[in-house]
Amino acid sequence: MKMKRLLFFILNSSLQYLSFSRCTVPLWGASLLILMAACSKTVKVNDLKIIPEPVSIEKNEQTFLLEDNISISISGLGQNSNTVKYILNSLRHGHIQPNLVSHNERSIMQLIVRDSLDPRLGNEGYRLQITPDSITLAANSEQGLFYAYQTFIQMLPSDILERSYAPISLPACTIVDYPRYAWRGLHLDVCSHYYSPFFIKKVLDLMANYKMNRLVWHLADNHAWRIPSKKYPLLNTIGSWRVYHHNSDWNDTVVPRRNDRATYGGFYSKEDISEIVAYAASVGIEVIPAIELPGHCSPILAAYPQFSCDNGSYPIPCGALTSTTPILCAGNDSTLLFVNDILDEMAELFPSKYVHIGGLEAAMDNWKGCYKCRKRLFENHLHDNDELFVWFLRQVAQHLRELDRTPLSWDLPYAAPLVPGAIISAQSLSSGVGAAQAGNKVIMCPPDYCLFSRYQANPDYQPRARDGITTLAHVYAFDPVPLSTQKRTALNIIGAQCILSTEHFPTEDVAEYMLLPRLLAFSEALWSSGENKIWNRFRRNVEDQKIRLRAKGYSFCEGSFIPLVHTRKIDNKTLSVTISTEVPNTYIFYTTDGTTPSRNSQVYVSPFQITNNTTLKLLPVYHDHLQDSVYEYVLP
Repeated sequence: MKMKRLLFFILNSSLQYLSFSRCTVPLWGASLLILMAACSKTVKVNDLKIIPEPVSIEKNEQTFLLEDNISISISGLGQNSNTVKYILNSLRHGHIQPNLVSHNERSIMQLIVRDSLDPRLGNEGYRLQITPDSITLAANSEQGLFYAYQTFIQMLPSDILERSYAPISLPACTIVDYPRYAWRGLHLDVCSHYYSPFFIKKVLDLMANYKMNRLVWHLADNHAWRIPSKKYPLLNTIGSWRVYHHNSDWNDTVVPRRNDRATYGGFYSKEDISEIVAYAASVGIEVIPAIELPGHCSPILAAYPQFSCDNGSYPIPCGALTSTTPILCAGNDSTLLFVNDILDEMAELFPSKYVHIGGLEAAMDNWKGCYKCRKRLFENHLHDNDELFVWFLRQVAQHLRELDRTPLSWDLPYAAPLVPGAIISAQSLSSGVGAAQAGNKVIMCPPDYCLFSRYQANPDYQPRARDGITTLAHVYAFDPVPLSTQKRTALNIIGAQCILSTEHFPTEDVAEYMLLPRLLAFSEALWSSGENKIWNRFRRNVEDQKIRLRAKGYSFCEGSFIPLVHTRKIDNKTLSVTISTEVPNTYIFYTTDGTTPSRNSQVYVSPFQITNNTTLKLLPVYHDHLQDSVYEYVLP
């Protein structure tokens, strides 16, 4: 309304001046330009393009007009709560001025938290209702209210951050929503390359926008130790830095030379961690520290070689792991005391009730020749190094239980449990189901769906990544619970988390690029019920989300342009061919005579028929630009 009054003043002043001025067209034209430049645009929202898809949306023919200012009342929550401050700040960024009023006064937007609102909603669900007169966001908890707002902001125009709209016509509707899985996580590696606290917050914002609630922050591995330590300062002065060979591929085995200086890396200060943890909590995300034990420990042994089996010098590798990966000495009591001290420090830094202690594959060659490790085997009636590996992690897990923390680990040899209550990060669906059958709580992380370090499109046209392709469509098809899983077992599968191991991504923008837009598919795979997952609708919604992501400054992949070819047999000689793409509005030009397709070739519109043994060549075009290369299929 203020904008409208300003426009009226400008126009009225111009007209009064025109009444006694000889200047006519130039000034009138200038006034129109000012008017056009300042005028907010009116927009009508018809389709709701929300990710992740809510449980239910009921729309009617009525509408609500949202002006550029809005009165807000709050019930059951303080004005200085994190969620209220977040909502007010977010609205201002969207060119909407919020005005807080008493909950007894008439308001346009009502924010309601009531713990007995609706038991179906749980702690994270919500109800969002828009009528011709008001907007109501209601939940059992502040977390649910936060997610209600994330849905509401996605109902506004996709370029709301870049353009002012007034009024916005929203469809009257009722949305009831709650998550399918409780654990919706991202496992983020910052050991391969140090990423700034600003970037970590940017990732947290992204997770919050799409209702993900756990960040497993991988802070210690074979290439760096990123956690501050008072008791063991060499972990930071030595273990947080390594030699970096910019011209070497990560997969090349690079041994630091004697005179090379370790200048690449860094670690997070106590203040950094405190700030990041608090910021995450303000957007409903729990930060879980993750380290790797007992292998992948070059930074520890580079700083404190006495915790190895041979007191040897173990430089921090510059690139990929080698077969001589160092490992902590499992027979040395001082090693366990050191690990306990580190866990004590982590418990002070991170309020999360969870700690991920690793347990990934480790070369146990050093244990074979270590008399202390052999003695440990004998004293504990262990048969081999696999059992010693599990024994070591059980000691670590037991200390965490004494600290009132719940240990997480990767699936151990033969699905051996750690301690009661431990949670398993399963690297395959089969091992996850096995661990769940054994009574463990399980988070599914199968690489085929969850490893975002792999390519998401044709490798020839993408940044360097791990071998293999995990496309947006493939991630969207993920379900943490296989269809054949028994109900009792399924109850122990509490969710999943995607993994970004960042070996090949030295810059933050590339790491971000690898997350997007796959993180959107992952969020919907975990939040939305199976019947609400519709691929064609989702991929259209992603196009709308790209506009939002671009406005927020995120880097993302457009998607895979590899054509998806489906055939159906008509008779012994004839096939019906259907072609689709992951990215909507992609044109596919094709030939069937062996020639290379161009923009002058036939464009795919609908299924067509061809004979057996035909060579089909396809050329994708998106936004009037050629994409990737020519794809060739020999159809049987």
